[in-house]
Amino acid sequence: MHLEIITPDRKVFEGEVTSARFPGADGLFEVLNNHAPLISALQPGDIVLNGGATTFRIEGGVVEVLRNNVIVLAEGASA
Repeated sequence: MHLEIITPDRKVFEGEVTSARFPGADGLFEVLNNHAPLISALQPGDIVLNGGATTFRIEGGVVEVLRNNVIVLAEGASA
């Protein structure tokens, strides 16, 4: 699936991933290929990609999952 992590001032990440774990407002959740459509608020925490191969720290934001495209609009992020 295609993932983009975007902050107000830059694109932090864009690429293909097999899994992504997010710090949802109500707890952690994971998105895999062919996931149902979803929009969720994110709290500050780590986005973990591909089972831990890559991690990004975010300061909160929103994630949208639709047709194997995942877009994260983060308030701030670092690798």
